[in-house]
Amino acid sequence: MKQVVQNYKSGELALLDVPVPGCKPGGVLVRTAYSLISTGTELMKVSEAGMSMVGKARSRPDQVAKVVQSVATNGVPATYRKVMGKLDSYTPLGYSLCGVVEQVGAGIDDVKVGDLVACAGNEHALHAELNWVPKNLYAPVPEGLQARHAAFGTVGSIAMQGVRQGKSGLGEVALVIGLGLIGQLVVQLLAASGVRVVGVDPDPARCELAERTGAVVCGDPESAAVEKSVAELTDGHGVDQVYLAAGGGSNQPVELAARLCRDRGRVVDIGKCRLDLPWNAYYEKELDVRFSRSYGPGRYDPAYELEGRDYPIGYVRWTERRNLACFLDLVARGRVDVEPLVSHVADFDDAVETYRSLKDGDLKAVAVLFRYAEQKEAAEAPAVSVTVPTVRRGEGAPAPSRPARTPVRLAFVGAGNYASSMLLPHLADRDQVALSTVVTTTALSGANAKRKFGFAAATTDLDAVLGDKSIDAVFVVTRHSSHAELTRKALLAGKTVFVEKPLALSEDELAGVLAAVEESGNDRLQVGFNRRFAPLLQDAKERFGERTGPANLRYLINAGRLEHGSWYLQQGTEGSRFVGEGGHFIDTASWLLGADPVSVYAVDTSGDEDLQIVLRYPDGSTATISYVTTGAPSFPKETLDLVADGKVLRLDDFVRASVYGRKRWVSSRLPKARDKGQNAELASFIKAVRTGGPMPVPLESLVATTAATLAVRAGLAGGAPVTLAGPR
Repeated sequence: MKQVVQNYKSGELALLDVPVPGCKPGGVLVRTAYSLISTGTELMKVSEAGMSMVGKARSRPDQVAKVVQSVATNGVPATYRKVMGKLDSYTPLGYSLCGVVEQVGAGIDDVKVGDLVACAGNEHALHAELNWVPKNLYAPVPEGLQARHAAFGTVGSIAMQGVRQGKSGLGEVALVIGLGLIGQLVVQLLAASGVRVVGVDPDPARCELAERTGAVVCGDPESAAVEKSVAELTDGHGVDQVYLAAGGGSNQPVELAARLCRDRGRVVDIGKCRLDLPWNAYYEKELDVRFSRSYGPGRYDPAYELEGRDYPIGYVRWTERRNLACFLDLVARGRVDVEPLVSHVADFDDAVETYRSLKDGDLKAVAVLFRYAEQKEAAEAPAVSVTVPTVRRGEGAPAPSRPARTPVRLAFVGAGNYASSMLLPHLADRDQVALSTVVTTTALSGANAKRKFGFAAATTDLDAVLGDKSIDAVFVVTRHSSHAELTRKALLAGKTVFVEKPLALSEDELAGVLAAVEESGNDRLQVGFNRRFAPLLQDAKERFGERTGPANLRYLINAGRLEHGSWYLQQGTEGSRFVGEGGHFIDTASWLLGADPVSVYAVDTSGDEDLQIVLRYPDGSTATISYVTTGAPSFPKETLDLVADGKVLRLDDFVRASVYGRKRWVSSRLPKARDKGQNAELASFIKAVRTGGPMPVPLESLVATTAATLAVRAGLAGGAPVTLAGPR
């Protein structure tokens, strides 16, 4: 395997071939997906290695003292040989990464092979393709968090431990001196804790970045504006805490801290800056000077780090590992955003050149990630795959046919904006439909829906509705997190179910729905994938005709920004935005191509929301879905092109469609409104319920689309194509 190393004597950097580490008991073997360069600590090491012997001695007086002691004990020749031997050896770099568990050692039961973990330690989370990591130095990555973001875990833990040492409180004001990688993370952690933050750094770009991610104001340490802002924010008293996240040999940070800190304030040293404390200034204010020891309690303790002996939580609330898990959770829930800090992503094979560019100043960066190879030889790493669950139908009675004139009695679970604007208006006045009951969590919303759409009853009692034998079908139109469970209950109750997308937010939820199908024998399910029912798209597909060769499909979704406070942003509970609505676009592509996808490859271009997704189909066809939030609001939301057999089908936002072949066809006139197929979809669903005929979309297709949507998350985490295994 390959690993980044450095010779401290010569300063040489190399990408060296070294043996694969063994998987020892008490830890896991991890294949790296992304590792993070600590642009402070690591560049300091790289710079020191390039110095002369005198320069090295001046930069490390602590090591010089050890050499002097060794000379006194062992003599000059023995000490010289020892020092030169140590200097003229390769040493590793790196201490923060994210990767996939490849082997599990004895005694480990909290992760399994294939799990994504964030890893810490300058001996265990190295810039290397494989690392053995002991139990207390890794933490499982929360579901939905990208590997490139989880790679910040260790550096985030350092910043978090510093904030903990400052004992910040709601409403306090803090000063962060130094807005490099650690300083930027400290700013975000403080802001997330309800602290108003002032930042100081001579680099205007870093100041601007900190202001975008949570700081109230930032400026140059020489600027009078910083002191003025502190005075205004604190009524002239000074800040409650100062966090020293700067490096270098200047004593300016500690002097500035004394000047801007309040009486009996706290000064926390996180970085490695000069600490010649001006005695009078610190004495007169009785400042509390604290040090933050790396990632947290457990650091430098072999019993904790190597032997896996945890500290009881009642005595030590926040350890290295608990800090690491806490930081990952904050990033997963959107409380900390590391994406704006990523200045550059380099291929691991270019590691040496990347370090040189950073050292020489050609590459100016806050955070740099190494991206490891997306595909390995089969002998080195198994391919990533997601199993598409098998649909098994139990022995339950089939849905009965109904007399053609009998009204279909419907119940709605949920009556929010989508149900009220896109579904119920198509059902309220439809023949052969009776709106029986609406179920909501609040009485008033149910009363409003009853009055507006003519439901016979409104209730908050779901069980009573599911037990009502007169109700034929249940619509599940609630928040995403409840879809799978409500669908499962309705299927077990023998109801035909229409559930809005997504059907499920996880593989376990999808499996639960299918278990209900098998247990009950009830497979009467439809997911709200309405675009395949859009009249304009159906007409275009018919005019395009049958295909004889593979096709290329491009689908651009100009999704736009969500309003602040939208529940779609609650990724911790409601899933990512793409999981919420991506099934629409995968289903449309699969319908147009006449098959279900066999693999998914996904990359992000701007954090969690902007995605490029490539679907591969059995006949060699591909569909590329560009899901972006950063486009112009005036540009159409959905544009689609299908190319095959010398023909092109184009859809322009459900306003106009065209087919180019030997003859050109263009839809005749612009419709009054975009018809995305909801009305036709509901008509097909009601017909199936009324007659007992086949559901509009086969259950196997709904499951395959849901599995492909969920596989996008696995693809982003692993950085490789995901095979959709199982029956098609």
